[in-house]
Amino acid sequence: MADQAMATRKAPLEGLRGGSPAAMITPAAPTSRLALRAPAESVAALSAALGVTLPVRAKTSASAGTRHALWLGPDEWLVIDEDGADLMAAAASSGTLHSAADVSHRNTAVIVSGPGAEVAVNSGCPQDLSLRLFPVGACSRTIFGKAEIVLLRTAEDTFRVECWRSFAPFVFGLLSEGAVDAGH
Repeated sequence: MADQAMATRKAPLEGLRGGSPAAMITPAAPTSRLALRAPAESVAALSAALGVTLPVRAKTSASAGTRHALWLGPDEWLVIDEDGADLMAAAASSGTLHSAADVSHRNTAVIVSGPGAEVAVNSGCPQDLSLRLFPVGACSRTIFGKAEIVLLRTAEDTFRVECWRSFAPFVFGLLSEGAVDAGH
């Protein structure tokens, strides 16, 4: 019998680097991601099970170590675990009503950092990303160019841009162009 090759998933932006001295564009490491929907009555139990408080206000996020919960809507969150934990099992252990989908392989992320990070992200995103209106911890589902993204400000000069794998080369390329512009 012939040997069968095993397929290995390749990160969509593996090996890419971009940007300028003003804004570095770096593919994020692979992470676990959970698209979560739940009624208000389930938030406390899910927060306890996931080990991070699910935020209940628009444009907010919460973090506990390497786990992040991003508010996307009144009953919707994106939960990210940078260590690759099994978020589906954690949510299932809550024993409460919810809908969860593992989107770890659907999404990827790009980190934009440096003094020109805000300008680089604003090259394709229409939101006001000033610290006053989009402070550290702020997040939103928005657009970047023609791609839907989830944007999280992780530091004054750093953003995490979550996008679908299929849009990753486009988002990375446009961010790289914006980073060059930020350097001028």
